[in-house]
Amino acid sequence: MFALDAKELNSMLGKLHEICLRRKVTLSTAESCTGGLISAILTSKSGSSAYFLGGVCSYSNELKTKLLNVPAELIAEAGAVSDLVAKSMAEGIRTLSGADFAISITGIAGPGGAAPGKPVGTVYCAWAMAGATEVERLQLHGDRDSIRAQTCLIALAGLYSRILTMSEEVS
Repeated sequence: MFALDAKELNSMLGKLHEICLRRKVTLSTAESCTGGLISAILTSKSGSSAYFLGGVCSYSNELKTKLLNVPAELIAEAGAVSDLVAKSMAEGIRTLSGADFAISITGIAGPGGAAPGKPVGTVYCAWAMAGATEVERLQLHGDRDSIRAQTCLIALAGLYSRILTMSEEVS
């Protein structure tokens, strides 16, 4: 289905699992182009219910608005694949779930869907946490499955580094 390097994924998931349990942090997700893969990866680890609260797969703009409270005007102005929508999605799921950290993903996995300035492989990852939301634009290459797999690893690695940084700041 999609090509994730099992060793790399298991390593990242193990580190993330450990830090979430140790720091007692909770997570939630809002996914568009990954179609729930990040949630599936997180819940593949036994014991993830201690920190993973849930996720929303909001593939349509209507669900982004209804479930995640992304303003329709924002989608119309910036486009669903934008830093502003990714930020709003992450903040929306964090508010909805009450999680300490939230990840959101919006992008163009292809093969269709490219737009001027937004070629296939354009993905925005956002991480929302207390007091801050950070967004990163990615320009990934490969087929649909590869883009989705790369996005999952980057999003989880970004989450891990943010939890680690937050944990060090608190210590």
